[in-house]
Amino acid sequence: MGMPAEAPRRWTAREVAEMQQEDRPFPRFELIDGDLLVTPSPGSPHQFVVAELFFRLYGHLRGHPEVRALMSPADIRLDPTTVVQPDIFVFPRGTEPLTVWSAIRSLLLAVEVVSPGSKRRDRTIKRDFYMSRGVAEYWIVDVDAQTIECWLAADHAASYHTTTIEWRVPGIPEPLVIDIPELFHAAIG
Repeated sequence: MGMPAEAPRRWTAREVAEMQQEDRPFPRFELIDGDLLVTPSPGSPHQFVVAELFFRLYGHLRGHPEVRALMSPADIRLDPTTVVQPDIFVFPRGTEPLTVWSAIRSLLLAVEVVSPGSKRRDRTIKRDFYMSRGVAEYWIVDVDAQTIECWLAADHAASYHTTTIEWRVPGIPEPLVIDIPELFHAAIG
């Protein structure tokens, strides 16, 4: 006689918030549809790419106070039952100063730089979550392949970039154009 299957444990946003400690950035805890995702500290190539890409996004948005770019750790709750921490995220700035992460209710861009342990969930669970919550654009940056996979909420389809990627922000006339080989060269040599 077989044993009955146990129902998977369903986590809550409150439980994840209690586990997350402000003074310790890793591991990062994320919650999507009741499933707890635990991310260990990333390697240095990952962090160098995050920093280089953030530097370019931040520079492009300078002078446009209606839009902000930040890096995680940051507990982003696009709905009350989830907690995500994209490596880089761009959001429309509200009228009030940002004092709590829960004030961010929408993202213009979410970026995940994949690590060996996160490739599958970044390309499935997180992609599906971001697309279902109206995130305008989701980038999956693959350090090993030196590519950027771009998902648009309007299309629900990916485009794959190996030479350049162009990003347009509503209200900012000039696009950000990133030379992908140069980005990776600047980040990791």
